[in-house]
Amino acid sequence: MELYAWREKLAPYELAVEELVIKFRHMMSDYRAAGRYSPIEQVTGRVKTISSILDKANRKGVELEDIEKRIDDIAGIRIICQFEEDIMAVVAIIRQMTDLEVVSERDYLGEPKESGYRSYHVNVFYHVQTIYGHRRIRAEIQIRTLAMNFWAIIEHSLQYKYNGDIPTVVKERLMASARAVQQLDLEMSSIREDVVGSQGAFRRDAGNVADILNNLQNLYQIADKDAVLCIQREFYEIYKHGSKEELREFGRKLDKLAADKKAQKLRYG
Repeated sequence: MELYAWREKLAPYELAVEELVIKFRHMMSDYRAAGRYSPIEQVTGRVKTISSILDKANRKGVELEDIEKRIDDIAGIRIICQFEEDIMAVVAIIRQMTDLEVVSERDYLGEPKESGYRSYHVNVFYHVQTIYGHRRIRAEIQIRTLAMNFWAIIEHSLQYKYNGDIPTVVKERLMASARAVQQLDLEMSSIREDVVGSQGAFRRDAGNVADILNNLQNLYQIADKDAVLCIQREFYEIYKHGSKEELREFGRKLDKLAADKKAQKLRYG
């Protein structure tokens, strides 16, 4: 197949990946904007290279004309979670999405691969609109924790280095590290509530500081500048030496002042 033909064939897959990554990232942002914990921590996507597609087709005995029918991960989405419990929460979200069709699922959490690989795969059909009309694209969504992802990246690199024939001693060390990763995820799950709570507090404090700076900037445009500079000095003093509650109280008062001056809508009740 000529290069231009490959590019034309893969273009809808690139569109599908772009759209799906945007959807999941937007979902992650929506959770956080609503002040809720997001089970999605990171989202990436890729379309297999031509050489990777040909290698896989050769390994599986797939003819070129059957590639799109029999290779289901030409378009790949990877969703990274903080905790193992989040993985099935993401799977539930995917199952409820009305703009894609779940074809199959593979649970490598309960039944890891022989190498020690753990993840959860959901194969879907996703619909895109191209200049040639509607296309129904196969895509594979992999959902795993940060720790699982780190292990999988290392394992993939070793598979590439040894051309799929990893030495026994390296395999044994990989298996040992896979067990360590599983134990790490278990340990992190045991302190999940504390971690989520602290992350939520951090995001609220960071948002509070951003709101304060935004209000100061807006007030500087319309209010007495000397008065605003005094407020700014007060903010810096509290930021350096005050408590988090003092900073939040300062933010509430400043927000009310900004609202009274019509510099910004009131956010705090």
